[in-house]
Amino acid sequence: MTAQDTARPLLAPDRLDEVEGWFFDADRFLFDWLLTHQRDHGVRGDLLELGVYKGKSAILIGYHVSDGERFTVCDLFDASEAPDDSTAAEMRVYYPTLTRQVFEANYLRFHRRLPTVIQGSSSGITGQVPAHSCRFVHIDASHLYHHVRADIASARELLTGEGVVSLDDFRSPHTPGVAAATWEAVLTTGLKPVVLTESKLYGTWGPADALRDSLAERLTTHPTLWGVTEEVAGHTLLRVHSR
Repeated sequence: MTAQDTARPLLAPDRLDEVEGWFFDADRFLFDWLLTHQRDHGVRGDLLELGVYKGKSAILIGYHVSDGERFTVCDLFDASEAPDDSTAAEMRVYYPTLTRQVFEANYLRFHRRLPTVIQGSSSGITGQVPAHSCRFVHIDASHLYHHVRADIASARELLTGEGVVSLDDFRSPHTPGVAAATWEAVLTTGLKPVVLTESKLYGTWGPADALRDSLAERLTTHPTLWGVTEEVAGHTLLRVHSR
């Protein structure tokens, strides 16, 4: 890094809307709250994002990397890297402008150094990140059922006992594969859903009740968000809505 790079002014988090992508207010709040809550309660571990698009959520996660923690992102970035024809087609339809260069340029507008970037399929992530090393995993890669199912299995292997996984697009009409894989994990692998937003499901294979209750208490004083408790498949979860 040059002296000029070191002196380069960085954008503040409130400029995040300048980065193209889908990352809504409720999820920005939950990323901030969950990662801060973990830190304040002594939960340590690395951070991982599978699927970065142009960097919007990765930029926010980057503000929560503590000393001794590693932040890793994984993305194909190019349809030519896709592991199969169905994934390549998905890349060409939904992400034609995605490149590693765009992601890195966006990230470096907010942070002085990049996270660890793995260019390739998320199917190999357990060979790149140590088991039980992560406190937070954000899954936003393929929307195809068999890939999402594999990503969830990877998250289970990589998370610490108190780690949290965030699953994007678990309810969108164009991503039924994500919904199928997400609720299958709840019903068959012990994933406990903690909170739902319009875009994401947040869950854990560890203790869920204290985390959910702390979040519910925080939402009682939030100016624009509120939570509703609901019983689903034997689990008590929060649904978060905007006022």
